[in-house]
Amino acid sequence: MGKVAEMGCIICGSPAEVHHIGRQGGQRGKALKDCIPLCPDHHRNGNDCVHAGRRTFESRFGTEKELLAKTLKLLKKRV
Repeated sequence: MGKVAEMGCIICGSPAEVHHIGRQGGQRGKALKDCIPLCPDHHRNGNDCVHAGRRTFESRFGTEKELLAKTLKLLKKRV
């Protein structure tokens, strides 16, 4: 997960923290394949953050699945 955070925010490129996506049995995914890098503003602090309102966030920046695909693609390029 550190490699995901090191990428920088998938939206703006600022220093990032890890956001876990997906729910399996009420639990968030904890695997690398379930993480996207988001800066604190896009993750939990800003008006457009994923935790303030998923619909607004996704209409503005794309779905979590789309951002995950972009994250995984970028990670593969780094390897």
